[in-house]
Amino acid sequence: MNHKRLIFFSLLCAVLVSCTSKQRSADTSAGSSGAPNFILQAADGSTVELSKLQGKVVVLNFWATWCGPCRAEMPGMTKVYDRLKGRGLEIIGVSLDRGGWGDVRPFLARNTINYPIVVGDAEIAKAYKLPDAIPFTVFINRGGNIVKNHMGYLSEEAFEQEVQKLL
Repeated sequence: MNHKRLIFFSLLCAVLVSCTSKQRSADTSAGSSGAPNFILQAADGSTVELSKLQGKVVVLNFWATWCGPCRAEMPGMTKVYDRLKGRGLEIIGVSLDRGGWGDVRPFLARNTINYPIVVGDAEIAKAYKLPDAIPFTVFINRGGNIVKNHMGYLSEEAFEQEVQKLL
């Protein structure tokens, strides 16, 4: 097994253990660090490049199809995105499913999600210093800096409050 696959597998195993245990919810301050750029393919075949979204408030939501709290927060994020995308909000759902698009595409076919979904890898997990639990949400201001990380489920109301602070 090559090094990147080993890191990715280790991360997903840790996430599986954490997600299936009692959910924790904790905020971690990110300070004022620049968000690492990435280029990943979206479900519709387009590419999502973080650096091209500068000037917008960007929310990265790390999730997986098998994670109940992840699935539970998606409808609220979808509603907030509908209300605030015209004010400069972008949400990117970063799936950490081990099966990649083979797991994600059937999920998307059954669920209405109006923001781009990409499949992440060990590199993005390492770049964003993902903890061993999901959902994990990263809030990035218009200047491209990470201003807040949130580990655990976010209600629609709590999510919208965090986004409104940045708009």
